[in-house]
Amino acid sequence: LFAIFAFATCGGYSGGLRLSVDCANKSESDLNIDIAFAYPFRLHQVNFDAPTCEGKRREKLSLIGDFSSSAEFFVTIAVFAFLYSLAATVVYIFFQNKYRENNRGPLIDFIVTVVFSFLWLVSSSAWAKGLSDVKIATDPDEVLLLMSACKQQSNKCLPVRSPVMSSLNTSVVFGFLNFILWAGNIWFVFKETGWHSSGQRHPPDTMEKQSSGYNQGGYNQDSYGPAGGYNQPGSYGQVGEYGQSQSYGQSGPTSFANQI
Repeated sequence: LFAIFAFATCGGYSGGLRLSVDCANKSESDLNIDIAFAYPFRLHQVNFDAPTCEGKRREKLSLIGDFSSSAEFFVTIAVFAFLYSLAATVVYIFFQNKYRENNRGPLIDFIVTVVFSFLWLVSSSAWAKGLSDVKIATDPDEVLLLMSACKQQSNKCLPVRSPVMSSLNTSVVFGFLNFILWAGNIWFVFKETGWHSSGQRHPPDTMEKQSSGYNQGGYNQDSYGPAGGYNQPGSYGQVGEYGQSQSYGQSGPTSFANQI
């Protein structure tokens, strides 16, 4: 939707301005000089006729500037962003399993999102500069300076109507909004890749390695059994150097002394 608003407000623009040239000889005046222009703003191809206030002769003039490159670049990015968003929506809904297969879909989606974010920033900045130049080139006061009749003080040249640029201003706003939208979407697409999930698995693995190493240090093993003979079964039946194991089967004071 944001991409549609971006290219619709720019690519569908058409506007114009009106000037009046009041010559000293009223019969030579032209009070309604209409100049129309539209996307892609090749203003040097916009021609109009103006009176010279020297008889019936008129001069053929044209506006100054060609701003089609920035305007067409902006609209092209908006159209391709719309088509990719539409295709991605279809994949998300109907081909989710294919999208996640081998992590290829999220990786491609991540790369394309980063590229479109960069292109939105570049195209919006270029179009903002181009729009500023378009406003200057279509300013009625600037256009009046092109007419030879307006250089004579005896003639009166006035702007009647200025072009309305509100939709073009809106296109620039939507351009930067698209940049913010796509740049913010980088994080959500990144979470779909395996990089995010693998990065979150490292801390638990590290803790497991540390705990296993701690256990191997001898605190949870029966280390007291082999070393001191306290935990081994049957250790009380073996007296070691000072007695015989068979002494438990004898009776009387003599056997007890032998055991000690």
